[in-house]
Amino acid sequence: LTKWPLLASPQWVGFANYIKAFHDPLFYKSLINTTYYSAGSVGGGVIISFLAALLLNQKLKGVTVFRGIWYLPSVTAGVAVAILFTWLYNPEFGLFNYILSKVGIKGPNWLWDENWAMPALIIMSFWYIGPNMIIFLAGLQGIPQSLYEASEIDGANVWQRFCYITVPLMSPIIFLVLVISLINSFQVFLQPYIMTQGGPANATLTSLLYIYRNAFEYYQMGYGATIAWMMLIVLLILTLIQFRISKYWVYYRGELKGR
Repeated sequence: LTKWPLLASPQWVGFANYIKAFHDPLFYKSLINTTYYSAGSVGGGVIISFLAALLLNQKLKGVTVFRGIWYLPSVTAGVAVAILFTWLYNPEFGLFNYILSKVGIKGPNWLWDENWAMPALIIMSFWYIGPNMIIFLAGLQGIPQSLYEASEIDGANVWQRFCYITVPLMSPIIFLVLVISLINSFQVFLQPYIMTQGGPANATLTSLLYIYRNAFEYYQMGYGATIAWMMLIVLLILTLIQFRISKYWVYYRGELKGR
């Protein structure tokens, strides 16, 4: 509610910053970009981490080592990973385009193409599936094996056991991971800041990066704080929608007994 140039005292302006935000095309652009990133990173990340947990839940020799290998990338420093993927995405000597060239496909410009820059960041987000994978793995190990044994006796195949036992009993865990992942995805900052600086043509300008620019580069701390509050409201609404919809697909064990 103030005009605060950061290096001077704040001045009261009321709702002027909110009115400015509603007429700011970059605010809408950053919101659309963040929503795009969230849809791709959350949807893809949840599916990949769930499949990885299913694979690592098998009773195989040395599976503990593989669990550690899958989780290890998640503890890597974010700046180092961003620099690494900048090299991997290089259109001339990057590893991704090199692999594509071996199968006769001309790779895109990735971070330098406004149509591919955001998908590149989404693909990079799958590097951090480790924490979600651990949560899913813990949930899978909590499912009673007696249910699977009884279903096998009844003649259920692998797909039926997955659809009617694994997914329903894992739905509370899936819901938890979805909520956490959505909140985390709306806080994406490091990747576009290090790798693209919001470009090209603001294609990767996320809300948090736009908040940072206004507050610490343009010295408009009041306007930056206004956008932060508006993003909080957007995120709160999306989270409430998730909780509202969850009653149609999330099942708890006590509820399953009565079905």
